Amino acid sequence: MVFQWLKRYMPRGLYGRAALILVFPVVMLQLIVSLVFIQRHFEGVTEIMSRAVVQEITFLLDEMAAAPDSAAARAEAGRIAEALDFELAFDAAPDAVVAARPFYDLSGRVMLDIFSAAIPGLGPTDLSNFREVHILLDTPEGPAVLTFGRSRVSASNPHQLIVIMVVMGALMTLIAYFFLRNQLRPIKRMADAAADYGKGRVVPYTPSGAVEVRAAGMAFLEMRARIERQTQARTMMLSGISHDLRTPLTRLRLGLSMMDEEEAEPMVRDVADMERLVDAFLDYGREDAADAPEPTDPVAFLRQVAGDSARAGRAVDLGQIDGIEEGAQVMLRPMALRRALENLIGNGLRYGGKVRLSLTASDRTLRFRVEDNGPGIPADQRDEAMRPFTRLDPARNQNRGTGVGLGLAIVADIARLHGGTLRLGESADMGGLCADIVVAR
Repeated sequence: MVFQWLKRYMPRGLYGRAALILVFPVVMLQLIVSLVFIQRHFEGVTEIMSRAVVQEITFLLDEMAAAPDSAAARAEAGRIAEALDFELAFDAAPDAVVAARPFYDLSGRVMLDIFSAAIPGLGPTDLSNFREVHILLDTPEGPAVLTFGRSRVSASNPHQLIVIMVVMGALMTLIAYFFLRNQLRPIKRMADAAADYGKGRVVPYTPSGAVEVRAAGMAFLEMRARIERQTQARTMMLSGISHDLRTPLTRLRLGLSMMDEEEAEPMVRDVADMERLVDAFLDYGREDAADAPEPTDPVAFLRQVAGDSARAGRAVDLGQIDGIEEGAQVMLRPMALRRALENLIGNGLRYGGKVRLSLTASDRTLRFRVEDNGPGIPADQRDEAMRPFTRLDPARNQNRGTGVGLGLAIVADIARLHGGTLRLGESADMGGLCADIVVAR
């Protein structure tokens, strides 16, 4: 619970999280080694070298103080400075040297601490130039500027090890990332195959990668095969039962045709109702997988459905089409989707007098909307309405239709076959049922 806020900033994808797991320990290790070990090491080196320079400067000042006169002191100071590789300039102005040190110059801080504690009369020290050090000294002969190389008090390449660590760490991280990507690719392939299957597309997939990934891939293939077998078994069962019922129904209709019409009329209606029930079972158990996904223009497809309904004398209008232009291609099952839309249109015209079709597209989904001006379905009964063999009363009066409650169930199955869903609501302007078939693009 303490780190819940971190989740908003963490990568969402598997590649990003794996890269973070790989890079974060390397970066932290380099930071810890750089700050704790390397910096302490170079501070120790700087301290030793600074103390050596302090001894040389102290010797120079002592020799000047021991000289008998000013000329001898300056001559001795010049000789010693030349021998020690110093540059010494007398008669300097008090502001000849300005104290300066960059904030990131950690070794310079150590050097200043040692110089200020060991050199009497130390004035401002200029460390702005990483090649030279300028010190203002209060000598017996007056203020003097002492200049020497920075390499005498600091390691000449203090950041070389850090650079090597960063470069090698980046190189090793890059190599490890390529290996990691090869290990994650089978997982992504399996996820893509599962996503395609959820959209109703069976794509070839062969498990690969590590042993655990192969096991997950085999489990996915076995699960997909079981679902396919169950679907085929359900289809064969419903189709077989419905087909077998046609034979006795045909015999009954033939026998009723030989009876008196007035006596046989009620039974003829019952036989007709039973035949319609059988047709409904066949529709529900139809093998939709035969309708393979194919590139389809959703705009032209919806206009064709609306036009065919209008030519059949139905009160079907075409509403708004948003987010997609005519000519765009989307993988759909046109026969199954037409069947779903015609089911919704038939229900809308049965319980209302007018139906409107519309289409809205986004980057990832298509929404086919069917609205009518009928009584609609109460909100608390909409989930139940999409279950097979469910009929609602009085929302959908069963006396006005002869179905068995499979219409919306068929539409929901077709929506799931496209990797989508069926949503029921209330039409804002028509007042009846609003049915949305949302499919994946």
